Amino acid sequence: MEDLKKAYRTIMEDHFPDEMTITFGKSTLVYRKRTWKLDDDGTIVEKGLRYGENPGQEAALYELVNGNLVLGECRFIEPGKSLVSGIDERMMIQAGKHPGKINLTDIDNGLNILKFLMKKPAAVIMKHNNPCGVAQDSELARAFYRAYRADRIAAFGGAIVVNRTMDRDTAELISSQYFEVVAAPAYAPGTVDILKKRKNLRIIEIPRIDRLEEYLALRFVDFKSLIDGGIIVQQSPLCTIKTKDDLKPARAEYKGKIYEIERLPTDKEYEDLLFGWFVEQGVTSNSVLYVKDCCTVGIGTGEQDRVGVAELAVVKAYTKYADLLCYDRYGISYKQLELAVEKGERKKTELEEIDRETKEERGGLPGSAMVSDAFFPFRDGVDVGIKQGITSIIQPGGSERDFESIVACNEATPKVAMVFTGQRAFKH
Repeated sequence: MEDLKKAYRTIMEDHFPDEMTITFGKSTLVYRKRTWKLDDDGTIVEKGLRYGENPGQEAALYELVNGNLVLGECRFIEPGKSLVSGIDERMMIQAGKHPGKINLTDIDNGLNILKFLMKKPAAVIMKHNNPCGVAQDSELARAFYRAYRADRIAAFGGAIVVNRTMDRDTAELISSQYFEVVAAPAYAPGTVDILKKRKNLRIIEIPRIDRLEEYLALRFVDFKSLIDGGIIVQQSPLCTIKTKDDLKPARAEYKGKIYEIERLPTDKEYEDLLFGWFVEQGVTSNSVLYVKDCCTVGIGTGEQDRVGVAELAVVKAYTKYADLLCYDRYGISYKQLELAVEKGERKKTELEEIDRETKEERGGLPGSAMVSDAFFPFRDGVDVGIKQGITSIIQPGGSERDFESIVACNEATPKVAMVFTGQRAFKH
């Protein structure tokens, strides 16, 4: 066990070159390896990434410093637009220790979501490159509070990314819990001292966060290495949905018959549908989300079948709801209460009451919007959400059996609204 603990503290040497050059036809892109001079256990060490996804994996972070790439009619992102790859020592207000790959990819995917949510204060809590809680509100502290309570369990040790200057109220809320990383565009006076109460918290300032909307139309080159050494290269996706006007009422034709959704979303539902679709851009596929009042309720990720991930997101919503009830009422987690009941230290009726309320409230799902990154091949996935009281659905559409999902929504009581994006949002 001690060897394992030591492995997590170890800064690996990496043998990646200081500079990387990639040639696409006549275009040449030049990348510089990012290193930092940081205090590591009392010694100043210049090093790049601590390690990759796991101790024992060498890794390096490269920043694009020269070259312009144009392929076909697509102009890719150019030097001078660095976010995570441009983080230097000055931006590491409290470094904690040299960052690992996951610390930085969590920030990066948090920014990937926040770039769609810049109109209002928003907070994203990331865990293993997936959001576990996302919320938007009129005040940053409120947005963070709701994002945290959306999944108090998974938020433990997570990475927080916000789109507004860190204020004292938000800093107090963050410092009261355990997180690995917090990133913000700036920090108001006094907030860093509050956050530094957590000595191992990495406090990162990324000034360009306030200009994230500029990245909405910018593509980057996405590399995927294969086990045989091969590489798949693709353009990064662009989300074509910006406002409710880009969404289409669900409509399908099957065997010569036209099926149309009978109820359109309300303005509030449109707001949740758009919010959910934007969060969906940063979730590992297959995925289904439930959101309500611009806050995630249940996030299902990485499943092989769509009905399964719809069910998984429901289970997670119930689990998080029960845990939050338990924490608010007794100051302990649901699992702690469960164990205390087993040991005879707490009354079984306390646990039964939590379970009863969670079931009655259906995990907080009634009134929420259902979000799917790809079409529903059958109506069974839609039926999962309708059973839990969802009132609106957003999905790409395009299935041979779209008519089944439309029928399911029209048969529901009350009727469920559904819109199509016309664009899939897979992320692997």
